[in-house]
Amino acid sequence: MAPTDRPPASGAQSQQRAQQRQYASKPSRSQAATPASEAADMRLEFQQQQPGNRTISAPTSPAKTRDSILQRVQSLTDAAKEKASSISNDIKYAAATRRQQRVNKDRLLTLLVVDDENFDWSRYFRGKRFFGDFEIHVEQADIKDLTVTASAERGCTVSMAVLSPSGSRVVRSFRPDFFLCRQSVRDASKDYRNVLLGLNIGGVPSINSLHSLYNFQDKPWVYGQLVQLQKKLGKENFPLIEQTFYPSSGEMSVATQLPVVLKVGHAHGGVGKIKVENNSDFQDMTSIVSVAATYCTTEPFVDSKYDLHLTKIGPHYRALMRKSISGNWKSCVGSAMLEETEVLERYKFWLDSVAELFGGLDILSLEVVVSKDGIEQIIGVNDSALSLLGNQQEEDRKYIFDLIMEKLETQVLANMNLQAVTQTQEEEPTAILARRDSLVSESSVTSGHQSSQPVKANLSRQGSIISAPTLAPAQQNKGQLDDTEDTMKNLRKTFAGIFGEM
Repeated sequence: MAPTDRPPASGAQSQQRAQQRQYASKPSRSQAATPASEAADMRLEFQQQQPGNRTISAPTSPAKTRDSILQRVQSLTDAAKEKASSISNDIKYAAATRRQQRVNKDRLLTLLVVDDENFDWSRYFRGKRFFGDFEIHVEQADIKDLTVTASAERGCTVSMAVLSPSGSRVVRSFRPDFFLCRQSVRDASKDYRNVLLGLNIGGVPSINSLHSLYNFQDKPWVYGQLVQLQKKLGKENFPLIEQTFYPSSGEMSVATQLPVVLKVGHAHGGVGKIKVENNSDFQDMTSIVSVAATYCTTEPFVDSKYDLHLTKIGPHYRALMRKSISGNWKSCVGSAMLEETEVLERYKFWLDSVAELFGGLDILSLEVVVSKDGIEQIIGVNDSALSLLGNQQEEDRKYIFDLIMEKLETQVLANMNLQAVTQTQEEEPTAILARRDSLVSESSVTSGHQSSQPVKANLSRQGSIISAPTLAPAQQNKGQLDDTEDTMKNLRKTFAGIFGEM
């Protein structure tokens, strides 16, 4: 069979070839379809391929796309406008607040409280006002974190180190209007009397007074005042314990009485206090005092039954009985049992008498030791840094708050009266000058209508007026002006002689 000869095709094969030729004669999808239709077909196929989706999505309209973009832009614009309006309102509010602060800065008093961080004094003064619109802002810090600079003209500025929200220490400065001291200014290892010195130069009022606080920074000095008080009242009315003062270790030869309690320097809370039972121990303590390079005192040791802690805060009295349950001879050291007891009249008398020291003490406490024989002896006094004991501490703090409010009201009233007096003194010369000018003006008006012979004679002697009945009108006017000027000059001299030179 020749290569070109082919076997006759069957019916099925001829029909298949005919269909292929028919498909070949039609344009393909890629040749005839437009890009838009291709995209539509692709989406149609995609929708058909998704299982469970029996709907066909129409192609996105360009008009709808443009509308959505415009809506998005409009929403962004509205958000920007709202943000700008909010910022503008915040700026206006901040400016108004600053203006209000400038207006009310004379009505805002700053209270400086020296106390540890275990108690927040600002919660008592928060939202409190007096005289309608005077407010109190509390600045509280440990005394070791304070620095005070002062001058007589500018007052004092207090700088204190505080913790920022990030935990770092920053320094904040302010001018205090009042001072409350609730910490010991001086102790065995610290001395912050420079804070009192700065506040005193700045003229800052306080509770207790700065004068009394400074006088309390040496216990032998306070004891000397108690001795003078005992001489005035009598030993039976003011039972003060006997005390011996040694300025240095060189004078500590032999103890006059044993056993004794030896106190080295100025300290609190039982620090630097030693019980000495014999002369050998007393001599050993001499070397300790020499190393400390300070004074010391001795008191007879009292085998105590209990101690009394007597307090006076303003007009309020309190008496607490303190018994040691730890076996320590120092009742203020270790565990102790506190019990509130009756404030006897002699306790009030002692407190009232001591409250007159150093110009007056608003807050004080007395330490009294009671022997097993029932003999009471006063062994010490504390100022506003006293310890609040017992279950009534919150009530005692409110008493202190009431005292501060009372002092601040008195201070504000005094300042108001001082300003009123100053303003009156400034207005008196102005009122005199106004009265003098009114008298001068009244006299000048009167002289314009009626001639006064004495004035005319005076003016004639000075040669200030030339009387001529035939003067021209212009000359007459000039003469009248000269007459008025000379009249005013003479009246001023007359009133200057009456009221004095202003």
